[in-house]
Amino acid sequence: MIRCLAIDDEPLALEQLKTYIGKIPFLELTGACMSALSASKVLAEQPVDAIFVDINMPDLNGMDFVKSLFNPPLVVFTTAYSEYAIESYKVNAVDYLLKPFGLDDFQRAANKVLRQYQLTHQAPPENTATQQSITQDEESDIIFVKSEYRMVRIDMRQIRYVEAMSEYLRLYMEGEARPIIALLSMKKLEERLPQQFMRVHRSYIVNLQKIQQIERGRIVMDKDTYIPVSDGYKEEFTHFLNEKSLEK
Repeated sequence: MIRCLAIDDEPLALEQLKTYIGKIPFLELTGACMSALSASKVLAEQPVDAIFVDINMPDLNGMDFVKSLFNPPLVVFTTAYSEYAIESYKVNAVDYLLKPFGLDDFQRAANKVLRQYQLTHQAPPENTATQQSITQDEESDIIFVKSEYRMVRIDMRQIRYVEAMSEYLRLYMEGEARPIIALLSMKKLEERLPQQFMRVHRSYIVNLQKIQQIERGRIVMDKDTYIPVSDGYKEEFTHFLNEKSLEK
């Protein structure tokens, strides 16, 4: 069981968290607090594996509370304000639930907590460089990237495209609705990717095998995703298109 602490200064929101935690078989509610200060006391007195914490609270908000913890548990933020999303990744939050959220959204966040918990508590493989931000299996297309609390296994063949986001990268994977957020530079990843990948913009790398079509100078990855090709990368991308094009 994953021992959880619910933290929210709004009584109704706190009751909702308690109810949702009670519906997830692998979660165990160990406490419910209406302030970060009272939550600090609970953490000092008993072991907690994960916290579901509101951001906007009086005295000490949830973001500053997590930053103050020397060895924080797994963190899921709950808030009505979307502008905290980027900052939440900087403190290695497992997930970010935007209020109002339902049980389905909470279940997805809980599943991510479970995956991270299992990774944290399994024995590390021998001779794995866990302190490095990225390692590579020389005999396959598998790499490991540092995401949240752990090193996450990535099959490079399943990467659709990569988007730069300050010091982080978003890796959009085949069959996954949400990207993997990795603490990694674009240059470092680009050095490891195989030839099927191409940098087409300062902020984008695409898997050439995943492109659906080219439209008005933009790359169409799917019906909702258009990636620009900047002038600095246009010549190389045009050369690729010319090699692959069949014309009468």
